[in-house]
Amino acid sequence: MMYKKFDIPEEVVKESLNVLETSAKTGRIRKGTNEVTKAIERKIAQLVYIAEDVNPPEIVMHLPLLCEEQEVSYTFVSTKDELGKAAGLKVGSASIAIIDGGEAKQAVKGLNKKLTELKK
Repeated sequence: MMYKKFDIPEEVVKESLNVLETSAKTGRIRKGTNEVTKAIERKIAQLVYIAEDVNPPEIVMHLPLLCEEQEVSYTFVSTKDELGKAAGLKVGSASIAIIDGGEAKQAVKGLNKKLTELKK
């Protein structure tokens, strides 16, 4: 793996899923690795979620690196199902990007700060 996976405390994972849930309902998200990749490249992604159980891992392996290059925060979620569910989907998703936090705008900023700290 090219990137360093960092430890994310359980409460930060919970918070990030709540932020995603609110953003999916009141803001805008992009789902699926292709859409997420485009959002990062276009610099419209505010926060990127990556599922850890993606098989093969090569599908999402480029995302953390791309996020680092574009200075976009990213976090990991245990499963695609958990990620999809938080985004209000009936299916799992390998990755999701928040484009507009909606009612969670401030929460997205706070979460980005926490994730930046955790990576140090």
